[in-house]
Amino acid sequence: MPVDDHEFGAFFISYYGRLYALGVLLTGDRGQAEELAQDALVRTYRRWALVGQPDDPASFARRVLINRHRSLLRRGVVEARQLLRLRPDAQPVVDQPEDAMVMWTAVRQLPSRQRAVIVLRYYEDLSEVEVARLLGLPLGTVKSLGRRGLGRLRQRLTAPTTLAARQGRRP
Repeated sequence: MPVDDHEFGAFFISYYGRLYALGVLLTGDRGQAEELAQDALVRTYRRWALVGQPDDPASFARRVLINRHRSLLRRGVVEARQLLRLRPDAQPVVDQPEDAMVMWTAVRQLPSRQRAVIVLRYYEDLSEVEVARLLGLPLGTVKSLGRRGLGRLRQRLTAPTTLAARQGRRP
């Protein structure tokens, strides 16, 4: 089935930035996020060519990105790139206020499954059921990972090393 390049091009332009941001938040690495976003869009294009436009191309591309990320985790690629991921210049979104940068730094320090649940639940604004489906986890596991991740974030962000303490203010 031929692909309407104009239609796919419009989808690409409108959704690449969102996929890239999701990739940065999941991996903490801009280069890896770019690869994930590009791979997700290439696979979406192939699907588009085989069976026509998916019912919800944005959801399809997001699922491809998440599945690809999970595959990389399983293969240990993320472990090999751990040092690059922890670079201080790898911020999730450019030009954010300092408080947001502190928060996303704390998110990047979460274990990968907790980070994935937090990012999908609160950044992508998905329901727990959708997160469970995307990650291939039971709903109870998603709830537990989310609760634990939020608990760790609260603990890290209210510790004396938060932005307020570094600026000499009381938290």
